[in-house]
Amino acid sequence: MRRAAVLGHPIGHSKSPLLHRAAYAHLGFACSYEAIDVREEEAAGLTASLRGQAGWTGLSVTMPLKAVMVALMDEVGPLVQALGVLNTVTFSRRSSRTVLTGHNTDVAGIVGALRHAGAVSRPRAVILGAGGTACAAVAALAQLDAAGVDVCARRIPEAAAGRAGVREAGRATGVTVRTRPWEDAAAACSDADVVICTLPPHGADTLAEAVSAVRPGAVLLDVAYDPWPSRLAAAWAGLGGTVAPGIEMLLYQAVEQVKLFTGEAFTDEPGVTNVMCDAVGIPRR
Repeated sequence: MRRAAVLGHPIGHSKSPLLHRAAYAHLGFACSYEAIDVREEEAAGLTASLRGQAGWTGLSVTMPLKAVMVALMDEVGPLVQALGVLNTVTFSRRSSRTVLTGHNTDVAGIVGALRHAGAVSRPRAVILGAGGTACAAVAALAQLDAAGVDVCARRIPEAAAGRAGVREAGRATGVTVRTRPWEDAAAACSDADVVICTLPPHGADTLAEAVSAVRPGAVLLDVAYDPWPSRLAAAWAGLGGTVAPGIEMLLYQAVEQVKLFTGEAFTDEPGVTNVMCDAVGIPRR
């Protein structure tokens, strides 16, 4: 029996176990999947402990660990190298040692959710928030051929050792990042084709009252999915916009994680995706 888990704090609300367990059952892949509550200061100790245990195939990583875990890896993929944040860890054996590799499937999750919602190519784009998920959102918008993006946040963190900020993420992916004060967010959202809210639950509640209009067909992806709908999502839908729930991003990033965790056992992407949809109560693809 292989082992996998999602790490973060708090973690009790996570739907990752539902998604992953459904996928492994469909594939006939013998793997357990649990949720482990881990605070930032506990990450190094837990990672060292798991490295010494047999059977681990992968970890899903959520807040607040996406940046701190990068320094604990033996190797990282190109997106992690560019963005300085990960959401996935794989375990492999090489020359009798365990090798931990960091990956970022959040980018694929954002792209998948936006495309499923009908987001246009080369969108006028806005990101709400400026943390690690915002950096992934910049990279996702690059894949949608966005030339630029307005990032509206109460504070724009500077790049730190081993971790890119949103400006650095833009330079790494070829997207022009314009930072704007939070007070500009409502006007920016009203003029956007795509808005990606990367804030924690309730982080954009005040904005819901300030946005008075949206462009026809404009898509809002709110990455928070509990509680749902968020006040911003409800307001956006009420104005005629299209809403991509955060659970859609979680679905698509989890599909990519399952590919990494199962390797050659991953043989039926449409079937896996549909049973994962069933597990969290969203429509099949």
